[in-house]
Amino acid sequence: MALAVLALVASLTWQALTWPDVAALAREPPATTAFIERWRASQREAGRSDRVDRRWVPYGAISPSLKLAVLVAEDINFFSHRGFDGGEIRRALVQALEAREQPRGASTITQQLAKNLWLSPARSPLRKAREAILTWQLERRLGKRRLLEIYLNVVEFGPGVWGAETASRRYFGKAAADLDDGEAAQLAAGLPSPARWHPGVGRPAYHRYVESIRRRMDRAMFLRRLI
Repeated sequence: MALAVLALVASLTWQALTWPDVAALAREPPATTAFIERWRASQREAGRSDRVDRRWVPYGAISPSLKLAVLVAEDINFFSHRGFDGGEIRRALVQALEAREQPRGASTITQQLAKNLWLSPARSPLRKAREAILTWQLERRLGKRRLLEIYLNVVEFGPGVWGAETASRRYFGKAAADLDDGEAAQLAAGLPSPARWHPGVGRPAYHRYVESIRRRMDRAMFLRRLI
């Protein structure tokens, strides 16, 4: 019993000492992310270069079209929830029960950001607990536009393609500020599986999803005044 208590105390102490400084993100961009470092490690193991081409751009230098496309694709209630979307979670569970399959992901952009910055893709209870706490801290410490700005600068839009500016220049030869609705939908459609889905691939499922996002963008024009 004593050993178990000591192990718990040691674990909690380690968690406290290594806990991310969430408030610092209000002042400066993250130097890297857990997902980027995991990708770099896999590159080194494969004997390839682990150089990361990522260009940080401010919120105003990202096209409203891309912001809208990502919101309708990933988290349409982003500006109205506080980090967790209970309605979306319920819908995912109902759909899973009706289809008799595992629930689809219902993570908000803030939850995805916490995971990308500091956590692993694992689904363990401990990882989910850390994600929940970090999500709460992010929402408490940062404004919505800052959260979206960081997300769009660190998320993977294709194999090793990190951030909106890098993706826009890689796939369309232009700055992220100049993306139109169609290009933005192509980038947003790749977020669920950037290794397989990104502009230039010929997968029919990907292209159907791009068109779905475009239709949703047309129906969610109310979001443009928020972004």
